[in-house]
Amino acid sequence: MEYRQLGASGLKVPALSFGAGTFAGKGELFSAWGSTDVAEARRLVDISLDAGVTMFDTADVYSDGASEEVLGQALKGRRDRAIISTKAGLPTGDGPGDAGTSRPRLIKAVDDALRRLETDHIDLFQLHAFDAATPVEEVLSTLDDLVRAGKLRYVGVSNFSGWHLMKSLATSERYGYPRYVAHQVYYSLVGRDYEWELMPLGLDQGVGAVVWSSSWTGSTRSTECR
Repeated sequence: MEYRQLGASGLKVPALSFGAGTFAGKGELFSAWGSTDVAEARRLVDISLDAGVTMFDTADVYSDGASEEVLGQALKGRRDRAIISTKAGLPTGDGPGDAGTSRPRLIKAVDDALRRLETDHIDLFQLHAFDAATPVEEVLSTLDDLVRAGKLRYVGVSNFSGWHLMKSLATSERYGYPRYVAHQVYYSLVGRDYEWELMPLGLDQGVGAVVWSSSWTGSTRSTECR
């Protein structure tokens, strides 16, 4: 397996990573993707680790958090061999605090993810979408606190536009907050919009690409680049 630096960070990641969107299969949407239980997930993790695929990506909205739970159980006994990536920010309920990346939402989302994954830290935590209702300074200062607390190692984003990402990077530079080192984006032979602006931005600013839906199936197969 080829390993690469993730953006302008010291984290080395495999060229291919494993998307756990099919784990658990809870709810109408995710049950249509797949319903991998713990035993099946453990076998898939075995195969992945043997092949050098050490990065596993999930999110709190995948099967209402059950994907994180299955992944955590599948990694029992070999957590130190894995890079765990998860995401938060999309709606997980109907309440006013159940969406976005406000300070209380991020703190709760990280604590909940740590509990479900049965780990004391997340290697790469990504914002699942840009939250226009929360100041960028609030988001980044909260992530800074979570990194300093040892709960997060690196931070990234997903589905940001160029100006969303650049404004965040400029804010990090101004206040000394952690910089986003990864951008999880849609990129495939059919969908090539990433090449127009986000790819050159990532190359210039040291933000690695974590590609989702690189095939038409809709499952996450991530490729890291710099």
